[in-house]
Formats: sequence, C-alpha cells, structure tokens
Amino acid sequence: MAEHQEMGSSKETPAADTYPRKILGYIEGFLISKTVFSSCELGVFDVLLASERPLSAEEISQAVGASLDGTQRLLAACTGLELLNTHQENGQVCYSNTEQASVYLTRSSPLSLYQSIQYSSRTIYLCWHYLTDAVREGRNQYEKAFGVSSNDLFQALYRSDEEMVKFMQLMNSIWNICGKDVVTAFDLSPFNSICDLGGCSGALAKQCTSAYPECTVRIFDLPKVVHTSRKHFVTGADERISFHEGDFFKDPLPEADLYILARILHDWTDDRCIELLSRVYKACKQGGAVLLVEALLNEDGSGPVTVQLYSLNMLVQTEGRERTAAQYAALLAAAGFTGTQHRLTGKIYDAVLGHKET
Repeated sequence: MAEHQEMGSSKETPAADTYPRKILGYIEGFLISKTVFSSCELGVFDVLLASERPLSAEEISQAVGASLDGTQRLLAACTGLELLNTHQENGQVCYSNTEQASVYLTRSSPLSLYQSIQYSSRTIYLCWHYLTDAVREGRNQYEKAFGVSSNDLFQALYRSDEEMVKFMQLMNSIWNICGKDVVTAFDLSPFNSICDLGGCSGALAKQCTSAYPECTVRIFDLPKVVHTSRKHFVTGADERISFHEGDFFKDPLPEADLYILARILHDWTDDRCIELLSRVYKACKQGGAVLLVEALLNEDGSGPVTVQLYSLNMLVQTEGRERTAAQYAALLAAAGFTGTQHRLTGKIYDAVLGHKET
C-alpha cells in the first residue's frame, strides 16, 4: 500500500527537471542588471578600492550616503553575484572588491566599464521599457522614452551635451576592452593613412596608432563631437591623430588608404549602408580597403544570443540591425568592394574587411 501511495505521489509532483529554472532566471535578469547599475552609481566599488582594506556595511553606507539596511541588502546581493568578497573581522562581516569588480566596475580603472554601465542604466534601460511598442511599430522609441524626435538619429542620440559625453564615454570603455582585438584581427600595416568614420572619442584611433606605429588616423565626425573629443578625450600628445568635421552622409570624405566604420552600419537600413559605403568607395584610394567592426550574427541567425539581443536594441534605439558576415559582404559588394573576409575575435565585436581593387 505504501509503495502504491509513493508511486501515485510521484505522478502528482513535478520532477526536478520540470522546474522552470532557466525561465525564472530570464524573468529576474533585470534585477541583476539594476543591482550592478545601482552599486556603481552609489560608488560602492570605488569606496572599497580607495579603502585598501575590507569595510563593514556601516562604513560603506556612511561613505556612499545610503541607509544601513539598504546597503546591507545591496552588499549581500553583490556578494551573491560574486562581485564582492566577505571577511569576518572581530565577529563582524566586512567586504572587499573581487578582482573583476576592481578592474571593471571602478571609475578610476583604465578598463572601467563604469560609463558603459551608466549609459545602459540611464538610456538603454529606459528605451527597453518600450520594447513591445518597438516590435509592434518596427521603429525606435526615443520619442516615447525621452520626448525627442527620432527623425534625425544622431540628434536624438546627442540630445544634450551631457548625453553626448555619456555616449562618447561608452565608446571609450568599449574600445579600451575590445579595440586592440578588432584592429589586429587583420594585418592593417599596409594602410598608412586611416580615416575613422564616426570615430567619436578617438579610443579606436588610439588603438590603431598603438598597434601600427607608421599609421596616421583622421577622425571624421560631427562638429560638436569633434569639439568634445578634443576637449575631453584626445590630447595634443596624440600627434598621429587628427580631426575632420562633417556629416558622412552629406560632406566630402577625406582620401585615405583605409576607412574604419566601427559600430556604424548597424545603426542604419541596408539602403543607407550602401549609400554610405558607396561614398567611402569613391573616396578610397586604389588598393585601399574598408574595415567594418560589428557584432556578427551566425549565418543562420541562430546566435550568438548576445548579438540577437543587440539587434533588438538596434530596433529600440536606431534604424538598423545586427547582421551576418555574408550580409555585410553583400552591402560591401553593392558599393563596389571585393574580396571581403571576416574574422571573429571571440569578444563582443568582430571584423569585416573589404578591398578596393587597384
């Protein structure tokens, strides 16, 4: 009888592998993001880095100007996320940064993602509130999220000086981590004059001049971006980096051996991409090339999941999408470029190189 009851019970109780662990993780994923965002915004990791010793929750709460109860909960969550270490000192729990937190989550680190996190928290996160509307309408949601017209994409992106600096700091943090990999994915040493279209803060230009000592890089960007880059990001010490003000859809492009378009084409429709690439082809020297730096989808569109999510982000924020290497090759071919190759870096962004025949 007991055996019969046990068998009947097993039919009524879901097996362990039916527990929706993955789905619950997806549902609650935003809680993790906001925990990291808030910890950075409050300066938790900066306080711990500066202290050079483990601190108690009370010490941290006082340093960041937050309630003790809220700080204790936040620190516990960060410990669970393996961003903080705990230590027992005189019967009291104290906290210190993990190595990853010190390297990537503190403002002073050369590899800091702090500005990227700020942009994700204050801009991207707000746009994604309207993802359902973006999917229904097939267009970006800047007007609903921020009350600004999205007819001119970069007027929306750079809707204030503060927002423009935030975006440029985002680019800086990304290329500090991924820049070397994308500019060395191919041997670019044959190209001495480089034009970085939409070069923004100049972080990728610096990676080029570091990897290729013989090259010079001209950053082509909107006048207000150039002004901000000169003021905040590119110093007089960067002698091999210069600037050219203009709109790459409207103004003449300077002649160069190599053009870099990093995170540019994913902002635009296919037609606009071909329009821009055709302008690049016309300006490019014979035997020159164009390097596209983008997050590449698998050829069958099956992943990587990060790039699939980035493509949704392009829907929410821009006119464009993420693409496969073959799709970028087709855009390059439509503009006249040949011999297209691509290289995966193993990081966020990959490289696609197309050539202008001699």
